[in-house]
Amino acid sequence: MYARRRHRYFVMMGTCLTLFVLAWGVVRLWSVPVAVGMCLVAMVIPPLAAVVANRRGPEDRWWDDPSGDPKSDEWWDELDGKKRPGQRP
Repeated sequence: MYARRRHRYFVMMGTCLTLFVLAWGVVRLWSVPVAVGMCLVAMVIPPLAAVVANRRGPEDRWWDDPSGDPKSDEWWDELDGKKRPGQRP
């Protein structure tokens, strides 16, 4: 899942750079308003790419799920002030 999100992020950022370069390298020679419009579209893509790259998938482990390592889980529970079942107070 991580590879798919990373791939989408790089495709979106590549599209952003392509729009920007084409807008001011080529399109501005024929139409400045279209070039500005292309830059406005390119301006919206990076925040959307960040959201896509950081979105948690259904199979991703969430931050407070047990990791499966008993020592690590015990350490995090102690930091969070949680008492695990079967532990002495």
